[in-house]
Amino acid sequence: MLLTITQTGRAATDLGFLLHKNPANLHAVELPFGKAQVFYTAASDETCTARLLLEIDPVELVRGAQQLEQYVNDRPYVSSSYMTVALGRVFGTALAGNCKRKSELVDTALPLNVVIEVVRARGGADVLKKLFEPLGYTVSTNHLVLDDKFPEWGESPYYRLELAITGTVHDALSHLYVLLPVLDDYKHYYVGDAEVEKLLRHGEGWLSKHPERQMIVSRYLKRKVSLMDQAFARLLNDDSEGAEAAESKTEQVATAERDLERPLTLHTQRLNLVATRLKELGAKSVLDLGCGEGKLERRLLADRSFERIQAMDVSHRALEVASSKLKLDRMPARQRARIGLLQGSLLYRDKRLAGFDAAALVEVIEHLDQPRLVALERVRVRLNA
Repeated sequence: MLLTITQTGRAATDLGFLLHKNPANLHAVELPFGKAQVFYTAASDETCTARLLLEIDPVELVRGAQQLEQYVNDRPYVSSSYMTVALGRVFGTALAGNCKRKSELVDTALPLNVVIEVVRARGGADVLKKLFEPLGYTVSTNHLVLDDKFPEWGESPYYRLELAITGTVHDALSHLYVLLPVLDDYKHYYVGDAEVEKLLRHGEGWLSKHPERQMIVSRYLKRKVSLMDQAFARLLNDDSEGAEAAESKTEQVATAERDLERPLTLHTQRLNLVATRLKELGAKSVLDLGCGEGKLERRLLADRSFERIQAMDVSHRALEVASSKLKLDRMPARQRARIGLLQGSLLYRDKRLAGFDAAALVEVIEHLDQPRLVALERVRVRLNA
């Protein structure tokens, strides 16, 4: 797979400083799945072109930890998550926005042209434009035939993509880092909490305002609902002006693409249903009794219609886990003011639990024996009163 970056205009060879790769040299990096090489095909004051060539061994992908099902596949040819790994390794300093030799260039908008020889675009050329045009790119695509000798095989999902922009190299690399696996709609490695951090770090300054951010977050995080909840909640903090339009619609996204994801667990369905029902009831303040690790809180925080959220659990350890998973210590002050954690029992009267529009008990009642259920009912009646 091949990716080309060209800078034109005065002092075009500044691209070498920004990429931290001398145009006079060939640069090679060994990767677990192949080899990445950077070389320049032009280096003058008017034009400088750097190419990243990623060679993947398909046999190694099958034999190694990648566990692909067959030797013949499109991974060696299509820019995907393999390319983003290569971008991070080869252009890591540029991707981080650092340039020691000419630091003033990092924030300088330059005339850039980016060509990706083969991308797989689920949704066709329209998706390519929807993803890149809002970022300021002029998008040119060339639909690649699957095989011109066998038209009955149908059209291919592959395109040659060319992007033109006057912008920073750091921004261009960040856009590619996030959007290449979104286009491919596949990642070859495990997607966990660390991917949320990567998405928000490389999407800083543009993702929260992108009109297709729901699709980007959904595909980048492989439609893992809990991770999407985290990402949407934090994106809402970054874009208070468009909070209502940017509302986390995790369940809607999951439903629209249900044929591509594994079925939601019954536990997740319950949480989504509770959050949806609370919103339908118009509750502004919600009390979550027996909050556990804060899964319902993540959903409620992602929706600004919930102005006050109070989570309570009898387990101090559960509250510590909830605080960690909700990242309360790093939460912006305005968002942090919306949520509180309390240690206490839902079987006793507690003045701290008064004054809420609604109270939720998710997968709690089934863990209580009959005498405690009676006590719980008395407490609930008092809360209603």
